[in-house]
Amino acid sequence: MAMQPIDPNDPKSNEVSKEQLYDDLRQLSQTVEELMQATADDSRENVSKLRERAELRLNEARERLSQKGEVVREQAMEKFDCADHYVHENPWSSVGIAAGVGVVVGLLLGRR
Repeated sequence: MAMQPIDPNDPKSNEVSKEQLYDDLRQLSQTVEELMQATADDSRENVSKLRERAELRLNEARERLSQKGEVVREQAMEKFDCADHYVHENPWSSVGIAAGVGVVVGLLLGRR
């Protein structure tokens, strides 16, 4: 199965990439199981082919995880920049919100 690149602008990217990751990991697991079974046969040609397949799938899974991590990092940075901009534009509102959250957390912790 050929792997498709992740499009960070696609709204379904998170759902699709999660399914792709599960599928990649399932395929990698199957290939490793095949490798283990082939090793029991000790057929050098069979082991070599399965090892190549396992290595290829492992590299594909690593690449997909790396891509997903980059997308998540970019999304987090966008959220951080948005929050930073809001705090700079509305400092007193931000202080009020932070104080309110602090009071609520303090009340909840005080109930223990």
